[in-house]
Amino acid sequence: MPVPSPTQQPAFPQLPSGFRFGTSTAAYQIEGATTEDGRGPSIWDTFCEQEGRIADGSSGAVACDHYHRYPEDVALMKRLGARGYRFSLSWPRIQPTGSGLRNEKGLDFYDRCIDCLPEAGNEPMVTRRQRPSALRR
Repeated sequence: MPVPSPTQQPAFPQLPSGFRFGTSTAAYQIEGATTEDGRGPSIWDTFCEQEGRIADGSSGAVACDHYHRYPEDVALMKRLGARGYRFSLSWPRIQPTGSGLRNEKGLDFYDRCIDCLPEAGNEPMVTRRQRPSALRR
């Protein structure tokens, strides 16, 4: 494949007007704080605790510590020019056993995170993926 000269522009496809570049994360891979503020164990916590399941024994117990550092993460997204953030909710943070009472501290975390996104020019796009281990059949 020939290398273009510095004066030539590569022919990249043009994105449609209004196309939104964004970022995406998964709760277990970024949040950490798996035992804080009433969060219950998720199926990923249970899986990672099983001997031999993860080659190096790592887990999402700390991960990127987004639970404590989300303002820094949102500021980084703003500096990158991201205008959308698709992220998942950790259901065990919202409803630790999968049924019964909701966890207000978990809901408060997501409220704070979602509230700061538009201020940084980011549209929140929420998904739910993790489920509590208590619901595993």
